[in-house]
Amino acid sequence: MEYSLKLAVVLLLALASAMAVTAQNSPQDFVDPHNAARADVGVGPVTWDDNVAAYAQNYAEQRRGDCQLIHTPDGRPYGENLFGGGGTQWTAADAVSSWVSEKQYYDHGSNSCSAPEGDSCGHYTQVVWRDSTAIGCARVVCDSGDGVFIICSYNPPGNYVGQSPY
Repeated sequence: MEYSLKLAVVLLLALASAMAVTAQNSPQDFVDPHNAARADVGVGPVTWDDNVAAYAQNYAEQRRGDCQLIHTPDGRPYGENLFGGGGTQWTAADAVSSWVSEKQYYDHGSNSCSAPEGDSCGHYTQVVWRDSTAIGCARVVCDSGDGVFIICSYNPPGNYVGQSPY
């Protein structure tokens, strides 16, 4: 009886842990930080789109084997931000926070990025691109078990050269 009770407790803890990770990666967990960043610069909100999310999930599944941060092929119908990290703790909020942290490098007045070499602000400008009104995102744990791949796709896409995001 004692063994059964211990097993039940372990299973309940494992289920609770899985639910907590899922809860931290729901559609709303992607939408809310996007909309906070957008509101910060006076841009309207994005909404979750299941078709865009299916596209993102399909590509995330393709990257699950190697989890390389490689963008989808040219000609993709959506804008795109990628995030990856070692370990499996990374969440939707971590990914969006990483992209939004590039705001410090974006100069709206000149519509340019002053990022140090190797850094960018293109992830940030896609998050706040005024014409993007729908997103769909996906998160997969790498087959190696020691990393995650996160993608958000944006409809319509943004980051057109010479155009300001807002």
